[in-house]
Amino acid sequence: MARQGMAMALLVVVLAAGCWASADAAAQLSKLPVNLQVTASPSSGEVLHGGEDEITVTWSLNATAGTDAEYKKLKLRLCYAPVSQKEREWRKTHDDLKKDKTCQFKVSEQAYASTGNVTYRVALDIPTATYYVRAYALDASGTQVAYGQTAPNYTFNVVSITGVTTSIKVAAGVFSAFSTASLAFFFFIEKRKKNN
Repeated sequence: MARQGMAMALLVVVLAAGCWASADAAAQLSKLPVNLQVTASPSSGEVLHGGEDEITVTWSLNATAGTDAEYKKLKLRLCYAPVSQKEREWRKTHDDLKKDKTCQFKVSEQAYASTGNVTYRVALDIPTATYYVRAYALDASGTQVAYGQTAPNYTFNVVSITGVTTSIKVAAGVFSAFSTASLAFFFFIEKRKKNN
C-alpha cells in the first residue's frame, strides 16, 4: 500500500514538472526580438486570388540584430491582419504563441539562412481576408527565438474561391423556375378540381 502511494506521488511530481517545463518553453511574442526584416511581393492593399496568384517573401537579418548562431530553421506564416480579426475569436492574436490563432497558414519552413526568399502560390483553401507575412527563427528544439513581419504598415487581401461556378448558378435558376412553374400548375389543377 505504501509502495503504491509512493509510486503515485512520484508520478504526480513527474507530471507536474513536465507541465511546468512545457509551460516555460512556450514562447511569447512580446518577448521575442524583432531580428528579421520581412518583405512580400504584392503591393500593400493589393488583391490576390486563391490558386492563381503568388507571393514572393524576402527576409534578412536586421543589421542591429547581432548574432544568429542559435537560429536553425525559418518558418514563414500567412497571418490575419487586425481588421480581419474583429469579431472573429478563432483568428485572435494571443501573446503565448502556442495559443495564438493569428498565423494559421504555412508558407514555408526551411533551414535558416540570414537572407533569402521563397515564392508561395496562394492556396485555394485560404479564406477571404486581409493578411500579412510573419517569419519566425527557430532554435534546435523548434522554439521560436526571433521574428519579423510585414505588418502593421503592409497588408494585402486574398479573395478565396467561392465554389459557386456559372453552371451551379444556371442549375439553381432552372430548378427555381421549374419549382415555381410546378407550384402554379398544381395550384391551378387543384382549384379547377374544386370548382368542378
